[in-house]
Amino acid sequence: MTNETGTTESGSGARWGILGAGGIARAFAKDLALLDDVSIAAVGSRDQARADAFADEVEADSGLRVAHRHATYEDLVADESVDVVYVATPHPAHRDAAALALRAGKHVLVEKPFTMNAREARELVDLAREHDRFLMEAMWTRFLPHIARVREILAEGTLGQLVTLTAEHGQWFREDASHRLFAPELGGGALLDLGIYPLSFAFFAFGRPTRVAAFGTTAFTGVDAQTSMLLEHEGGRHSLLTTTLQAATANKAVIDGTEARIEIDRTYYTPTSFSVIARDGSVLERYDAPHQGHGLRHQAAEVGRRIAAGERESPLLPLDETVAIMETMDEVRRQTGLRYAADEG
Repeated sequence: MTNETGTTESGSGARWGILGAGGIARAFAKDLALLDDVSIAAVGSRDQARADAFADEVEADSGLRVAHRHATYEDLVADESVDVVYVATPHPAHRDAAALALRAGKHVLVEKPFTMNAREARELVDLAREHDRFLMEAMWTRFLPHIARVREILAEGTLGQLVTLTAEHGQWFREDASHRLFAPELGGGALLDLGIYPLSFAFFAFGRPTRVAAFGTTAFTGVDAQTSMLLEHEGGRHSLLTTTLQAATANKAVIDGTEARIEIDRTYYTPTSFSVIARDGSVLERYDAPHQGHGLRHQAAEVGRRIAAGERESPLLPLDETVAIMETMDEVRRQTGLRYAADEG
């Protein structure tokens, strides 16, 4: 059994600015309190009342002080006390918000999906390299303790030749045109919000696909209610991925090899457990570690480490891979007919 107390991880002294005051921003800010040397220098929202309410809630729940409260995103990125900006706006605003921070000289962590399409992703990567700033997608699953152990097992060759991967992300949502997941103008739909998880997981384990086949079902507002993907990877490996807004699925993931398989329990993209099972059915390893917090702090720790080391991207989620993931999502959307206003830009 692996132990994970979650109380001594370093954030390398990063001073965070939170751009956006929604639910994911609150969860991220509260998780920062589990790192031993970080601070929230500022929050920026669309008005002063939202910024104040966010800061009050975070301070009450986490004990971290939010030093500055800004009524605009422009004021946040201009704040000299901020080292790195966490972009937590709705999907269609990711590109512009991240670009605003990069041009202001800030390092940036952008919520997933990184952007609305690959064109926007390439623009951000080029901008980060032009301004010599750190940039990363907030695909927090990549940095969780159980995924770190899965990465080691894959590198050790325990599974033998890799063959098949299955992963899903399904949640049930009541049909409501005002909900962001059904709103085209907010980048709604299963693929961008939920499907990014199994797709990124397939890239993590098998690399960029060489061929993509996709099928989609349209929701009543025109976004995708369900999307399924079959990816072929180098060496003939296959990934079978499904995402849906119409059912609460098991949300497990499996990586199959010629010698053994990894079965990751519900919910594979959050802190969880897994088993390594040999071809004969015997259990080679059981990972079942305690975990504190939501799990968002691990990506923050990675950002802090890399910035402190003078690096401009993470080798665990390189920028070119993030662009490739967006290119694959573009191809999936092309095949299923899913389009957004950002595609016309």
